[in-house]
Amino acid sequence: MSERTLYDAVWDRHRVRRLPNGRDQLFVGRHLIHEVTSPQAFGMLEEREFDVAYPDRTHATVDHIVPTSDRSRPFDDEAAERMLAELEANVADAGIAFSGPETGDQGIVHVIGPEQGLTQPGMTICCGDSHTSTHGAFGALAFGIGTSQIRDVLATGCVAMEKQAVRRIEVTGDLGPAVTAKDLALSIIRTLGTDGGVGYVYEYAGEAIERLDVEGRMSLCNMSIEGGARAGYVNPDETTYEWLAETDAFVDDPERFEALRPYWESIRSDPDATYDDVVEIDGSAIEPTVTWGTTPAHAVGITEPIPDPESLAPSKRAVAQRAQKHTRVSPGETMDGYEIDVAFLGSCTNARLSDLAAAARVVEGREVHRDVRALVVPGSQRVKAAAEREGIAETFETAGFEWREPGCSMCLGMNDDRLVGDEACASSSNRNFVGRQGSQEGRTVLMSPPMVAAAAVTGSVTDVRELEVPAR
Repeated sequence: MSERTLYDAVWDRHRVRRLPNGRDQLFVGRHLIHEVTSPQAFGMLEEREFDVAYPDRTHATVDHIVPTSDRSRPFDDEAAERMLAELEANVADAGIAFSGPETGDQGIVHVIGPEQGLTQPGMTICCGDSHTSTHGAFGALAFGIGTSQIRDVLATGCVAMEKQAVRRIEVTGDLGPAVTAKDLALSIIRTLGTDGGVGYVYEYAGEAIERLDVEGRMSLCNMSIEGGARAGYVNPDETTYEWLAETDAFVDDPERFEALRPYWESIRSDPDATYDDVVEIDGSAIEPTVTWGTTPAHAVGITEPIPDPESLAPSKRAVAQRAQKHTRVSPGETMDGYEIDVAFLGSCTNARLSDLAAAARVVEGREVHRDVRALVVPGSQRVKAAAEREGIAETFETAGFEWREPGCSMCLGMNDDRLVGDEACASSSNRNFVGRQGSQEGRTVLMSPPMVAAAAVTGSVTDVRELEVPAR
Protein backbone atom coordinates (compact mmCIF):
# COMPACT_ATOMS: atom_id res chain seq x y z
CA MET A 1 0.00 0.00 0.00
CA SER A 2 0.97 3.62 -0.45
CA GLU A 3 3.09 5.38 2.15
CA ARG A 4 3.91 9.02 2.87
CA THR A 5 1.46 10.40 0.30
CA LEU A 6 -0.92 13.28 0.97
CA TYR A 7 -3.70 10.72 0.99
CA ASP A 8 -2.01 8.74 3.77
CA ALA A 9 -1.22 11.87 5.79
CA VAL A 10 -4.73 13.34 5.70
CA TRP A 11 -6.38 9.96 6.20
CA ASP A 12 -4.29 9.18 9.26
CA ARG A 13 -4.89 12.61 10.80
CA HIS A 14 -8.68 12.20 10.47
CA ARG A 15 -9.01 8.53 11.42
CA VAL A 16 -11.02 8.16 14.62
CA ARG A 17 -10.84 4.36 14.90
CA ARG A 18 -10.89 1.09 12.99
CA LEU A 19 -14.41 -0.35 12.81
CA PRO A 20 -15.21 -4.07 13.27
CA ASN A 21 -16.04 -4.34 9.55
CA GLY A 22 -12.52 -3.29 8.63
CA ARG A 23 -13.43 0.22 7.56
CA ASP A 24 -12.07 3.35 9.17
CA GLN A 25 -14.20 5.96 10.87
CA LEU A 26 -13.04 9.35 9.58
CA PHE A 27 -13.78 12.75 11.04
CA VAL A 28 -15.25 15.04 8.39
CA GLY A 29 -13.94 18.59 8.35
CA ARG A 30 -16.51 20.01 5.93
CA HIS A 31 -19.93 18.69 4.96
CA LEU A 32 -21.55 20.31 1.93
CA ILE A 33 -25.24 19.66 1.34
CA HIS A 34 -27.85 20.52 -1.28
CA GLU A 35 -31.55 20.10 -1.87
CA VAL A 36 -31.66 16.73 -3.66
CA THR A 37 -29.74 14.27 -1.49
CA SER A 38 -30.21 15.73 2.00
CA PRO A 39 -34.00 15.60 2.74
CA GLN A 40 -34.10 11.86 3.47
CA ALA A 41 -31.04 12.16 5.71
CA PHE A 42 -32.63 14.95 7.75
CA GLY A 43 -35.76 12.82 7.98
CA MET A 44 -33.75 9.93 9.43
CA LEU A 45 -32.25 12.26 12.03
CA GLU A 46 -35.70 13.46 13.00
CA GLU A 47 -36.96 9.89 13.38
CA ARG A 48 -34.10 9.15 15.80
CA GLU A 49 -34.38 12.53 17.52
CA PHE A 50 -30.78 13.42 16.67
CA ASP A 51 -29.45 16.93 16.15
CA VAL A 52 -26.85 17.97 13.59
CA ALA A 53 -23.57 17.43 15.42
CA TYR A 54 -21.50 20.13 13.73
CA PRO A 55 -23.67 22.76 12.04
CA ASP A 56 -20.65 25.10 11.91
CA ARG A 57 -18.81 22.58 9.70
CA THR A 58 -21.82 22.16 7.40
CA HIS A 59 -22.81 24.43 4.49
CA ALA A 60 -25.82 24.26 2.19
CA THR A 61 -26.72 25.54 -1.24
CA VAL A 62 -29.37 24.87 -3.88
CA ASP A 63 -28.20 23.87 -7.34
CA HIS A 64 -29.71 20.76 -8.94
CA ILE A 65 -33.36 21.81 -9.28
CA VAL A 66 -33.20 25.58 -9.14
CA PRO A 67 -34.51 27.29 -12.31
CA THR A 68 -31.97 29.25 -14.35
CA SER A 69 -34.51 31.70 -15.78
CA ASP A 70 -37.61 32.70 -13.79
CA ARG A 71 -36.88 32.34 -10.06
CA SER A 72 -40.00 33.91 -8.64
CA ARG A 73 -41.43 31.88 -5.74
CA PRO A 74 -43.17 29.55 -5.64
CA PHE A 75 -41.40 27.85 -8.58
CA ASP A 76 -43.61 26.59 -11.39
CA ASP A 77 -42.17 23.12 -10.77
CA GLU A 78 -43.97 21.97 -7.62
CA ALA A 79 -41.37 19.26 -6.86
CA ALA A 80 -38.54 21.81 -7.11
CA GLU A 81 -40.40 24.24 -4.86
CA ARG A 82 -40.99 21.48 -2.33
CA MET A 83 -37.32 20.44 -2.26
CA LEU A 84 -36.07 24.00 -1.81
CA ALA A 85 -38.63 24.72 0.91
CA GLU A 86 -37.63 21.54 2.73
CA LEU A 87 -33.95 22.46 2.55
CA GLU A 88 -34.69 25.96 3.83
CA ALA A 89 -36.59 24.54 6.80
CA ASN A 90 -33.93 21.94 7.62
CA VAL A 91 -30.98 24.35 7.57
CA ALA A 92 -32.92 26.95 9.57
CA ASP A 93 -33.79 24.39 12.25
CA ALA A 94 -30.22 23.12 12.46
CA GLY A 95 -28.47 26.50 12.26
CA ILE A 96 -26.59 25.62 9.07
CA ALA A 97 -25.24 28.39 6.82
CA PHE A 98 -27.16 28.48 3.55
CA SER A 99 -26.12 30.05 0.26
CA GLY A 100 -29.69 30.48 -0.94
CA PRO A 101 -30.97 32.25 -4.06
CA GLU A 102 -31.38 35.57 -2.22
CA THR A 103 -27.87 35.71 -0.76
CA GLY A 104 -25.73 36.50 -3.79
CA ASP A 105 -23.62 33.45 -2.86
CA GLN A 106 -25.80 30.70 -4.36
CA GLY A 107 -24.39 28.34 -6.94
CA ILE A 108 -23.25 24.84 -7.70
CA VAL A 109 -21.96 23.24 -4.53
CA HIS A 110 -18.54 22.49 -6.03
CA VAL A 111 -18.15 26.09 -7.16
CA ILE A 112 -19.27 27.94 -4.05
CA GLY A 113 -17.24 25.84 -1.60
CA PRO A 114 -13.88 26.82 -3.06
CA GLU A 115 -14.80 30.44 -3.80
CA GLN A 116 -15.96 31.01 -0.22
CA GLY A 117 -12.83 29.40 1.23
CA LEU A 118 -14.81 26.49 2.68
CA THR A 119 -12.47 24.13 0.86
CA GLN A 120 -8.95 24.06 2.28
CA PRO A 121 -5.88 21.81 1.99
CA GLY A 122 -5.70 18.83 4.30
CA MET A 123 -9.44 18.76 4.95
CA THR A 124 -11.75 15.80 4.66
CA ILE A 125 -14.82 16.93 2.71
CA CYS A 126 -18.04 15.02 2.01
CA CYS A 127 -21.11 15.84 -0.07
CA GLY A 128 -24.00 13.87 -1.46
CA ASP A 129 -22.79 14.37 -5.01
CA SER A 130 -20.29 12.29 -6.96
CA HIS A 131 -18.32 15.27 -8.22
CA THR A 132 -17.18 16.18 -4.73
CA SER A 133 -13.79 15.02 -5.99
CA THR A 134 -13.49 18.59 -7.35
CA HIS A 135 -12.27 19.83 -3.96
CA GLY A 136 -9.16 17.65 -4.24
CA ALA A 137 -7.70 20.44 -6.35
CA PHE A 138 -6.74 22.11 -3.06
CA GLY A 139 -5.11 19.06 -1.53
CA ALA A 140 -8.25 18.00 0.33
CA LEU A 141 -9.62 14.46 0.47
CA ALA A 142 -13.10 14.91 -0.92
CA PHE A 143 -15.66 12.15 -1.35
CA GLY A 144 -19.16 11.87 -2.75
CA ILE A 145 -21.39 9.97 -0.33
CA GLY A 146 -24.84 8.37 -0.28
CA THR A 147 -27.92 9.23 1.73
CA SER A 148 -27.20 6.97 4.71
CA GLN A 149 -23.69 8.41 4.92
CA ILE A 150 -25.11 11.94 4.81
CA ARG A 151 -27.23 10.94 7.80
CA ASP A 152 -24.15 9.64 9.58
CA VAL A 153 -22.13 12.79 8.93
CA LEU A 154 -25.00 15.02 10.05
CA ALA A 155 -25.45 13.01 13.24
CA THR A 156 -21.82 12.34 14.19
CA GLY A 157 -19.46 14.39 12.05
CA CYS A 158 -17.88 11.13 10.92
CA VAL A 159 -18.13 8.75 7.98
CA ALA A 160 -17.12 5.10 7.61
CA MET A 161 -14.88 4.49 4.61
CA GLU A 162 -12.51 1.90 3.22
CA LYS A 163 -9.02 3.07 2.42
CA GLN A 164 -8.09 3.01 -1.26
CA ALA A 165 -4.88 2.49 -3.17
CA VAL A 166 -3.11 5.56 -4.59
CA ARG A 167 -2.25 5.94 -8.26
CA ARG A 168 0.05 8.80 -9.20
CA ILE A 169 -0.78 10.20 -12.63
CA GLU A 170 2.22 12.18 -13.77
CA VAL A 171 1.63 14.49 -16.72
CA THR A 172 4.85 15.53 -18.43
CA GLY A 173 5.51 18.27 -20.97
CA ASP A 174 3.49 21.34 -21.82
CA LEU A 175 -0.16 21.30 -22.85
CA GLY A 176 -0.45 22.65 -26.38
CA PRO A 177 -2.34 25.72 -27.64
CA ALA A 178 -6.08 25.58 -26.79
CA VAL A 179 -5.55 22.36 -24.81
CA THR A 180 -7.20 22.64 -21.38
CA ALA A 181 -7.56 20.64 -18.21
CA LYS A 182 -10.82 19.25 -19.62
CA ASP A 183 -8.95 17.83 -22.61
CA LEU A 184 -6.43 16.34 -20.21
CA ALA A 185 -9.18 14.77 -18.08
CA LEU A 186 -10.88 13.21 -21.10
CA SER A 187 -7.53 11.89 -22.35
CA ILE A 188 -6.74 10.27 -19.00
CA ILE A 189 -10.16 8.60 -18.85
CA ARG A 190 -9.78 7.48 -22.45
CA THR A 191 -6.42 5.91 -21.56
CA LEU A 192 -7.38 4.26 -18.25
CA GLY A 193 -11.09 3.65 -18.83
CA THR A 194 -14.18 4.57 -16.87
CA ASP A 195 -13.44 1.71 -14.46
CA GLY A 196 -9.67 2.09 -14.47
CA GLY A 197 -9.70 3.99 -11.20
CA VAL A 198 -11.85 1.56 -9.22
CA GLY A 199 -10.12 0.93 -5.91
CA TYR A 200 -7.90 4.01 -6.29
CA VAL A 201 -7.65 7.67 -5.55
CA TYR A 202 -5.72 9.65 -8.15
CA GLU A 203 -2.82 11.93 -7.26
CA TYR A 204 -2.24 14.28 -10.20
CA ALA A 205 1.33 15.47 -10.49
CA GLY A 206 4.03 16.46 -12.95
CA GLU A 207 5.07 19.67 -14.62
CA ALA A 208 1.86 20.06 -16.64
CA ILE A 209 -0.24 19.80 -13.47
CA GLU A 210 1.98 22.26 -11.61
CA ARG A 211 1.39 24.79 -14.40
CA LEU A 212 -2.40 24.44 -14.26
CA ASP A 213 -4.25 27.20 -12.48
CA VAL A 214 -6.55 26.28 -9.60
CA GLU A 215 -9.64 26.35 -11.81
CA GLY A 216 -8.01 23.86 -14.19
CA ARG A 217 -7.07 21.61 -11.28
CA MET A 218 -10.69 21.68 -10.15
CA SER A 219 -11.88 20.60 -13.61
CA LEU A 220 -9.38 17.76 -13.61
CA CYS A 221 -10.18 16.52 -10.10
CA ASN A 222 -13.91 16.90 -10.85
CA MET A 223 -13.62 14.27 -13.61
CA SER A 224 -11.77 11.75 -11.39
CA ILE A 225 -15.04 10.06 -10.56
CA GLU A 226 -15.75 9.57 -14.28
CA GLY A 227 -12.63 7.45 -14.40
CA GLY A 228 -13.86 5.31 -11.50
CA ALA A 229 -11.52 6.79 -8.89
CA ARG A 230 -12.90 7.39 -5.39
CA ALA A 231 -11.26 10.83 -5.34
CA GLY A 232 -8.54 12.88 -6.99
CA TYR A 233 -6.17 15.48 -5.61
CA VAL A 234 -3.27 17.78 -6.35
CA ASN A 235 -0.67 18.58 -3.71
CA PRO A 236 -1.06 22.19 -2.50
CA ASP A 237 1.56 24.68 -3.69
CA GLU A 238 2.06 28.41 -4.14
CA THR A 239 -0.66 28.47 -6.81
CA THR A 240 -3.08 27.03 -4.26
CA TYR A 241 -2.04 29.45 -1.53
CA GLU A 242 -2.35 32.52 -3.74
CA TRP A 243 -5.89 31.52 -4.68
CA LEU A 244 -6.88 30.70 -1.10
CA ALA A 245 -5.59 33.99 0.27
CA GLU A 246 -8.28 35.88 -1.69
CA THR A 247 -11.21 33.78 -0.45
CA ASP A 248 -13.70 34.77 2.25
CA ALA A 249 -11.92 32.59 4.77
CA PHE A 250 -8.65 34.49 4.66
CA VAL A 251 -8.88 37.78 2.79
CA ASP A 252 -9.47 39.67 6.05
CA ASP A 253 -7.55 37.28 8.26
CA PRO A 254 -3.98 36.90 6.95
CA GLU A 255 -2.75 35.82 10.38
CA ARG A 256 -5.00 32.76 10.31
CA PHE A 257 -3.78 32.05 6.79
CA GLU A 258 -0.16 32.06 7.92
CA ALA A 259 -1.04 29.97 10.99
CA LEU A 260 -2.56 27.23 8.81
CA ARG A 261 0.10 27.24 6.11
CA PRO A 262 2.59 24.99 7.97
CA TYR A 263 -0.12 22.33 8.25
CA TRP A 264 -0.94 22.59 4.56
CA GLU A 265 2.71 22.18 3.67
CA SER A 266 3.11 19.25 6.06
CA ILE A 267 0.53 17.11 4.31
CA ARG A 268 2.14 17.17 0.84
CA SER A 269 3.31 13.82 -0.52
CA ASP A 270 6.94 13.20 0.36
CA PRO A 271 9.47 13.12 -2.51
CA ASP A 272 10.12 9.47 -1.63
CA ALA A 273 6.46 8.53 -1.19
CA THR A 274 5.42 5.04 -2.22
CA TYR A 275 2.52 4.61 -4.65
CA ASP A 276 0.46 1.57 -5.55
CA ASP A 277 0.66 2.49 -9.21
CA VAL A 278 2.23 5.20 -11.38
CA VAL A 279 1.00 6.22 -14.83
CA GLU A 280 2.80 8.71 -17.05
CA ILE A 281 0.91 10.84 -19.58
CA ASP A 282 2.62 12.97 -22.23
CA GLY A 283 0.74 16.25 -21.98
CA SER A 284 2.31 17.63 -25.15
CA ALA A 285 0.68 14.83 -27.20
CA ILE A 286 -2.87 15.86 -26.23
CA GLU A 287 -5.01 17.91 -28.59
CA PRO A 288 -8.49 19.38 -28.10
CA THR A 289 -10.50 16.30 -27.20
CA VAL A 290 -14.19 15.46 -27.60
CA THR A 291 -16.37 12.42 -27.00
CA TRP A 292 -17.89 10.36 -29.81
CA GLY A 293 -20.01 7.97 -27.72
CA THR A 294 -21.90 7.55 -24.48
CA THR A 295 -19.17 7.47 -21.82
CA PRO A 296 -16.38 9.97 -21.08
CA ALA A 297 -13.92 7.25 -22.16
CA HIS A 298 -15.36 7.38 -25.68
CA ALA A 299 -13.06 10.28 -26.41
CA VAL A 300 -10.83 11.17 -29.30
CA GLY A 301 -8.58 14.01 -30.39
CA ILE A 302 -10.35 16.38 -32.76
CA THR A 303 -8.16 15.30 -35.71
CA GLU A 304 -8.19 11.59 -34.88
CA PRO A 305 -10.52 9.04 -36.45
CA ILE A 306 -13.35 7.54 -34.43
CA PRO A 307 -12.25 3.99 -33.57
CA ASP A 308 -13.67 0.84 -35.12
CA PRO A 309 -15.33 -1.14 -32.31
CA GLU A 310 -13.62 -4.25 -33.67
CA SER A 311 -10.29 -2.65 -32.79
CA LEU A 312 -11.26 -2.38 -29.12
CA ALA A 313 -11.00 -5.02 -26.42
CA PRO A 314 -13.75 -7.65 -26.79
CA SER A 315 -15.42 -6.49 -23.57
CA LYS A 316 -15.83 -2.96 -24.98
CA ARG A 317 -17.05 -3.72 -28.51
CA ALA A 318 -20.79 -4.09 -27.94
CA VAL A 319 -20.95 -0.90 -25.89
CA ALA A 320 -19.03 1.00 -28.55
CA GLN A 321 -21.31 -0.30 -31.31
CA ARG A 322 -24.42 0.79 -29.41
CA ALA A 323 -22.82 4.16 -28.64
CA GLN A 324 -21.96 4.83 -32.29
CA LYS A 325 -25.49 3.89 -33.34
CA HIS A 326 -26.88 6.30 -30.71
CA THR A 327 -24.63 9.21 -31.64
CA ARG A 328 -24.77 8.41 -35.37
CA VAL A 329 -21.06 8.38 -36.04
CA SER A 330 -18.99 5.96 -38.07
CA PRO A 331 -15.51 4.52 -37.57
CA GLY A 332 -12.83 6.32 -39.50
CA GLU A 333 -14.58 9.69 -39.42
CA THR A 334 -13.43 12.53 -37.20
CA MET A 335 -15.78 14.45 -34.92
CA ASP A 336 -14.80 17.66 -36.72
CA GLY A 337 -17.96 18.81 -38.51
CA TYR A 338 -20.44 16.83 -36.37
CA GLU A 339 -23.54 19.05 -36.45
CA ILE A 340 -25.03 20.25 -33.16
CA ASP A 341 -28.36 21.74 -32.13
CA VAL A 342 -27.47 23.00 -28.63
CA ALA A 343 -24.37 24.51 -27.01
CA PHE A 344 -24.22 24.35 -23.21
CA LEU A 345 -21.62 26.21 -21.16
CA GLY A 346 -22.03 25.27 -17.52
CA SER A 347 -21.75 22.56 -14.83
CA CYS A 348 -19.48 22.02 -11.83
CA THR A 349 -16.76 20.96 -14.27
CA ASN A 350 -16.55 24.09 -16.40
CA ALA A 351 -18.67 27.05 -15.27
CA ARG A 352 -16.10 29.14 -13.43
CA LEU A 353 -15.08 32.64 -14.43
CA SER A 354 -11.95 31.50 -16.27
CA ASP A 355 -14.00 28.93 -18.23
CA LEU A 356 -16.47 31.59 -19.34
CA ALA A 357 -13.69 34.06 -20.14
CA ALA A 358 -11.91 31.51 -22.35
CA ALA A 359 -15.13 30.73 -24.20
CA ALA A 360 -15.99 34.42 -24.58
CA ARG A 361 -12.68 35.06 -26.35
CA VAL A 362 -13.76 32.57 -29.00
CA VAL A 363 -17.24 34.09 -29.26
CA GLU A 364 -16.09 37.71 -29.45
CA GLY A 365 -17.04 39.30 -32.80
CA ARG A 366 -19.00 36.22 -33.87
CA GLU A 367 -22.66 35.13 -33.76
CA VAL A 368 -24.26 31.92 -32.62
CA HIS A 369 -25.09 29.76 -35.64
CA ARG A 370 -28.70 30.19 -36.77
CA ASP A 371 -29.51 26.51 -36.10
CA VAL A 372 -28.04 26.41 -32.58
CA ARG A 373 -29.66 27.12 -29.21
CA ALA A 374 -26.84 28.33 -26.97
CA LEU A 375 -26.94 28.99 -23.25
CA VAL A 376 -24.45 30.00 -20.60
CA VAL A 377 -25.17 29.00 -17.00
CA PRO A 378 -22.56 30.45 -14.59
CA GLY A 379 -21.42 28.26 -11.73
CA SER A 380 -22.41 30.71 -9.03
CA GLN A 381 -23.94 34.11 -8.43
CA ARG A 382 -20.43 35.44 -7.76
CA VAL A 383 -19.21 34.10 -11.10
CA LYS A 384 -22.24 35.63 -12.81
CA ALA A 385 -21.67 39.03 -11.19
CA ALA A 386 -17.97 39.02 -12.05
CA ALA A 387 -18.68 38.05 -15.66
CA GLU A 388 -21.17 40.89 -15.94
CA ARG A 389 -18.66 43.38 -14.46
CA GLU A 390 -15.96 42.26 -16.88
CA GLY A 391 -18.15 42.41 -19.99
CA ILE A 392 -18.08 38.66 -20.54
CA ALA A 393 -21.86 38.39 -20.23
CA GLU A 394 -22.32 41.15 -22.80
CA THR A 395 -20.07 39.28 -25.23
CA PHE A 396 -22.22 36.17 -24.95
CA GLU A 397 -25.50 38.04 -25.19
CA THR A 398 -24.37 40.07 -28.19
CA ALA A 399 -23.45 36.84 -29.95
CA GLY A 400 -26.87 35.32 -29.26
CA PHE A 401 -26.28 33.18 -26.17
CA GLU A 402 -28.91 32.99 -23.41
CA TRP A 403 -27.37 34.33 -20.18
CA ARG A 404 -28.86 32.41 -17.26
CA GLU A 405 -28.92 32.25 -13.46
CA PRO A 406 -26.53 29.75 -11.74
CA GLY A 407 -27.34 26.08 -11.28
CA CYS A 408 -26.60 22.57 -12.51
CA SER A 409 -28.98 23.16 -15.41
CA MET A 410 -28.54 21.05 -18.53
CA CYS A 411 -25.71 18.99 -17.09
CA LEU A 412 -28.29 16.55 -15.73
CA GLY A 413 -31.65 18.03 -16.73
CA MET A 414 -33.32 18.16 -13.32
CA ASN A 415 -34.85 21.56 -14.08
CA ASP A 416 -36.41 22.83 -17.31
CA ASP A 417 -33.08 23.03 -19.15
CA ARG A 418 -33.15 19.81 -21.18
CA LEU A 419 -32.44 18.46 -24.62
CA VAL A 420 -35.50 17.85 -26.75
CA GLY A 421 -35.84 14.68 -28.81
CA ASP A 422 -32.62 13.70 -30.57
CA GLU A 423 -30.89 17.06 -30.27
CA ALA A 424 -27.09 16.96 -30.30
CA CYS A 425 -25.37 19.10 -27.66
CA ALA A 426 -21.83 20.44 -27.44
CA SER A 427 -21.45 20.44 -23.66
CA SER A 428 -18.83 21.53 -21.15
CA SER A 429 -20.38 19.18 -18.56
CA ASN A 430 -19.01 15.87 -17.30
CA ARG A 431 -21.29 13.03 -18.42
CA ASN A 432 -22.59 11.94 -21.81
CA PHE A 433 -24.64 8.94 -20.68
CA VAL A 434 -27.81 8.23 -22.65
CA GLY A 435 -30.56 10.44 -21.19
CA ARG A 436 -28.17 12.47 -19.04
CA GLN A 437 -29.31 15.83 -20.41
CA GLY A 438 -33.02 15.06 -20.12
CA SER A 439 -33.83 13.20 -23.33
CA GLN A 440 -33.29 9.49 -23.98
CA GLU A 441 -32.68 10.30 -27.65
CA GLY A 442 -30.43 13.30 -26.94
CA ARG A 443 -26.76 13.16 -27.93
CA THR A 444 -24.10 14.76 -25.72
CA VAL A 445 -20.61 15.58 -26.96
CA LEU A 446 -18.29 16.53 -24.10
CA MET A 447 -15.58 19.10 -24.69
CA SER A 448 -13.81 22.13 -23.19
CA PRO A 449 -15.48 25.57 -22.90
CA PRO A 450 -13.52 27.05 -25.85
CA MET A 451 -14.56 24.08 -27.97
CA VAL A 452 -18.21 24.57 -26.96
CA ALA A 453 -17.93 28.20 -28.00
CA ALA A 454 -16.43 27.20 -31.34
CA ALA A 455 -19.24 24.70 -31.95
CA ALA A 456 -21.87 27.30 -31.02
CA VAL A 457 -20.70 29.79 -33.66
CA THR A 458 -20.01 27.28 -36.44
CA GLY A 459 -22.96 24.94 -35.83
CA SER A 460 -20.77 21.85 -35.59
CA VAL A 461 -17.91 20.37 -33.60
CA THR A 462 -14.92 22.45 -34.63
CA ASP A 463 -11.21 22.48 -33.89
CA VAL A 464 -10.96 25.76 -31.98
CA ARG A 465 -7.34 26.04 -33.11
CA GLU A 466 -8.66 26.77 -36.61
CA LEU A 467 -10.44 29.92 -35.43
CA GLU A 468 -8.73 33.23 -34.87
CA VAL A 469 -9.00 33.94 -31.15
CA PRO A 470 -7.73 37.09 -29.36
CA ALA A 471 -4.82 36.47 -27.00
CA ARG A 472 -5.49 36.39 -23.28
